[in-house]
Amino acid sequence: MTKLFSKKFRGLMAAATMAGLLSLGGAGVAKSVDLTADQSARVKEVASYIQGFKTLQGEFTQVSSKGNVSKGVFILSKPGKMRFEYASPNPFIIVSDGTWVTIKNRAKDKAEEYPLSQTPLRLVLDDDIDLLEEANILDVDIKDGLTTITLQDRKKTVPGHLIITYDEAKKALQQWVVVDGQGRRTTVSLENIVAGGKPDPKLFKVEVRRLKDKKR
Repeated sequence: MTKLFSKKFRGLMAAATMAGLLSLGGAGVAKSVDLTADQSARVKEVASYIQGFKTLQGEFTQVSSKGNVSKGVFILSKPGKMRFEYASPNPFIIVSDGTWVTIKNRAKDKAEEYPLSQTPLRLVLDDDIDLLEEANILDVDIKDGLTTITLQDRKKTVPGHLIITYDEAKKALQQWVVVDGQGRRTTVSLENIVAGGKPDPKLFKVEVRRLKDKKR
């Protein structure tokens, strides 16, 4: 296995909000299903929303595969930048500077870094993304004012899949669920979302003890 899917890394991710997005393990890439006209229209609407925002910030609640609940605040800023900061007692913070994703344990002053280009995070953080072109759409469910899309990155051989839930009334991303190759689910629900603004660039930087051998 590559370093990205190492046991140590999966251990870190069990406590981190972007766990599944960075540690999807298991089977290979699945094929897209045939979509109805309505399903295709909904996927395009969600893709337009993802493509349209430049910055998002708000609060999140994470439920791990073991049922552990963590809360915190987040900021997404295109292209490629994000910050997920957990509330105490969870010591983790996750920051992307546009090139590297850093998962830092603030209590132990330890961190791991991974290339953003090797994660499915690009499906959310890229400036220009077309879900119908960039991802295999595995399922689209339309129910109770919510559109739920199950997808997998088409260009990257990153196994597992991502489930995005979009609120039609609020016109906003409500939740994502990451399912890894072993069927473990990490659910992240978003609340009090605010679009726009110019976040401080310092929020997307974190001091770490640099690894001597980084692999892109």
